[in-house]
Amino acid sequence: MRSGGKYSRKDFLKTLFLGSLMLPFLQYCSKKGKSLLLKITGTDYVLGHKLWAKDFPKPTEEIHTKYLIVGGGISGLSACRFFSQNSENDYLLLEMEDHLGGNSSSGQNKFSKFPLGAHYLPLPNKENTEIIDFLKECNIYQGDDENGEPILDEYQMTFPQQERLFFKNSWQNDIVPQKGVSAETQKEFDRFFKLMDDFRDGKGADGKYFFAIPVEDSSEDPELIQLEKMLFKSFLATENFKSEELLWLLDYSCRDDYGLGIDHVSAWAGIHYFAGRKNNWSKKYKDQVFTWPEGNARLVKHFSKYTAGKSLTKNLVFDVKINDGVEVLSFDNARKKTRKIFAEKVLFAIPQFVNERIFNDKQAKYFNYVPWLLTTITLKNQFGGDEELAWDNVIYGSDGLGYIYDQHQNVDQIMGEKVMTYYKSFSTDDCRKARRKLYSMNESELQNLVLEDLKKAHPLIEDFIVEMQFHKIGHAMIAPVPNQIFGVKTQEAKQPIDGKIFFAHTDLSGISIFEEAFYQGWRTAEKMI
Repeated sequence: MRSGGKYSRKDFLKTLFLGSLMLPFLQYCSKKGKSLLLKITGTDYVLGHKLWAKDFPKPTEEIHTKYLIVGGGISGLSACRFFSQNSENDYLLLEMEDHLGGNSSSGQNKFSKFPLGAHYLPLPNKENTEIIDFLKECNIYQGDDENGEPILDEYQMTFPQQERLFFKNSWQNDIVPQKGVSAETQKEFDRFFKLMDDFRDGKGADGKYFFAIPVEDSSEDPELIQLEKMLFKSFLATENFKSEELLWLLDYSCRDDYGLGIDHVSAWAGIHYFAGRKNNWSKKYKDQVFTWPEGNARLVKHFSKYTAGKSLTKNLVFDVKINDGVEVLSFDNARKKTRKIFAEKVLFAIPQFVNERIFNDKQAKYFNYVPWLLTTITLKNQFGGDEELAWDNVIYGSDGLGYIYDQHQNVDQIMGEKVMTYYKSFSTDDCRKARRKLYSMNESELQNLVLEDLKKAHPLIEDFIVEMQFHKIGHAMIAPVPNQIFGVKTQEAKQPIDGKIFFAHTDLSGISIFEEAFYQGWRTAEKMI
């Protein structure tokens, strides 16, 4: 993903997902006399769909709080942290799922933890001092050495081999195609990366970087905003980029970070992928990322001290009224009762497709959410033989996004089964249709979809599989299609209501990464106090 220098795969769907372990359905099938366990999980869309009917019991309990946060993803958690660190301890967090974390969720079997969404965090830009402070709090960043170089916990960074690409029937290091690439194609790679360097370092007349993280810190020079109105594919054609290998890399990169490929995302977003990260905090580690077997659920754990005794899960907010303060109705799905919550101010850290069911004037049709499928596969230890699995394994020309070797960060020798997680976004101009298709697919159909892709690089993989867990996320992440980031509808959706109701979510940034979610919660909470 976004890197700088090598431009290898760095950022993911970062912030992204509403995922969790829910709705298990088990099925056994047999192949060549072997038992293969198939399981489907997903977000609690059944509870979410109750917002359509709003057939909830009358409130039987009241709660009073100064600040109410609705949504326990990274934005909501970041807001809680800000309130706590600024001596505002009268707050309550509500979350619809049975756990906190949103897209930074995880699962675990007897062999390994594994991500159910975002799975790594790139090194922040040196300008992202708030995130750097958070990493210091987590003991990931441990101060500076005598040369001013950050001291980072290497056990929480990718070990070698970091990434590889299956290209022309063999594996190569890095995901930029190399083997047998023509001289003309290599020139296009060089020209493209030089262009991205210029965009990365450039600043507008307003003194801001052309492309920054968070997005709202980027320059708003008119010529840059124009890039948000055209497709990335059109921009590449205008710049005469036509190499198959280059276009594949760019399409893969956009699908990996945004869910949609170059045919769908804006030129601004496509360039931001490469130019938003400055790689200027650490000279030593700039080409690495922070990662863990459970993915970004590790970061969620670091927020837990700010939510202890201050959060309620399995709670669905379904009604809001503004009086002297804000009156909120929330259904407790565990106790099957409704609470009335009185707050001075409320932060809705939830996506717009949920907000439109709560607020009459909110419309999610202007927001494009891409469905994703994650498949965690448990394999016999013999899988791969002497072949070294990388942390990130990508297949050239694949419909999927490759797989993460979940045990790659283990310091102990792997003696039992191996565990990997395969990622697939549904890159299409009709996300609603793709979402319906994903939800309708059964275990057998999902198995065929995944194995058809993986067999391109591992033809015998089926002989080693012990278990496959399919995790469906229907509204996984916002996609930055043209006019999504700076468009009028997005700007309107950000606006507070009567200075009492505020909104924060990555879909208001247009890019679903951890950093955007962190800043959405942090900066919005700052406006509330």
